[in-house]
Amino acid sequence: MIPTLLAVDSSAWQIFVQHCVTGLANGMLFALIALGYTMVYGIVELVNFAHGDLVMLGSFFALFCISTLGFGALGSSTAGTVLLLVILIAVTATAAALVNWLNDRIVYRPLRKAPRLAPLVSAIGISFVFMNIGSAISGARPASFGQNDLVSNVNLLGDYGIYITMKDVMVIGITIPIMIALTLFVKHAKLGKAMRATAQDPVASQLMGIPSDRVIGATFAIGGALAGAASVMFGVYINQISFTMGYTNGLYAFTAAVVGGIGKLPGAVIGGILIGLIRSMVSGYFEERWATAIIFAVLVLILVFRPAGLLGDRRREKV
Repeated sequence: MIPTLLAVDSSAWQIFVQHCVTGLANGMLFALIALGYTMVYGIVELVNFAHGDLVMLGSFFALFCISTLGFGALGSSTAGTVLLLVILIAVTATAAALVNWLNDRIVYRPLRKAPRLAPLVSAIGISFVFMNIGSAISGARPASFGQNDLVSNVNLLGDYGIYITMKDVMVIGITIPIMIALTLFVKHAKLGKAMRATAQDPVASQLMGIPSDRVIGATFAIGGALAGAASVMFGVYINQISFTMGYTNGLYAFTAAVVGGIGKLPGAVIGGILIGLIRSMVSGYFEERWATAIIFAVLVLILVFRPAGLLGDRRREKV
């Protein structure tokens, strides 16, 4: 006799698993953006609200490389597509790293000793600047990465009821290694140790000979590189971009970083996956218009019982 739990209509289980797959893939995109948020906050305790819009600009830069510079011609075969993605990520990450480093050098560094509200408001201002640049580039209209998907959208499981594509595998297969590489870098690399020292006590680290401004600049550059990688992944996965996408996805990513424990790299990934799963389940079983409300309701509940986030450290701060 089959247990009642297993006797449930198989299509219901397939729908549930499909929502999990979709939520996991979308959550990995949020996590990749959240990693950039948490890198910067972990060192200078600045919520860089311009990060989401930097992802948006990176997507338009990647589209420019494909449509104008002819990078898209590489994607005519499987090997060519892999090469195209590697080049796109490398070029876009470098450009975004440079932009983010310039943000720190021109805007944030002069405000390093100012009250915390000053750099926060500056970050919001830069976000609006980026958004208007994106609007001017796109003519305030959505843009497509191409009529044909760069990465195959064919179901890897064939006619099976669950739809998993190479895009899903690509997003998961890139985000997890980046998180592991970043964690190892921060723990073992010389610059990573300098970042941790600067995060714990900037004054003491300077007295020990660590160039704090240079370390913070490098942190912004790494955060920008993460935004560049996320922008390519988003454009390839969704295949359509707009100048408003930075605000929406940046907000979800920031929420993911806070839920997981802002400043914690694994926490950003866990928070991203959680946000992606909640969004997918609510959109699938209820209505999409409720997704954002429920996500932030979950955020409030988590912060009530775990103010530092799921992986955050519980510590008292001296006032």
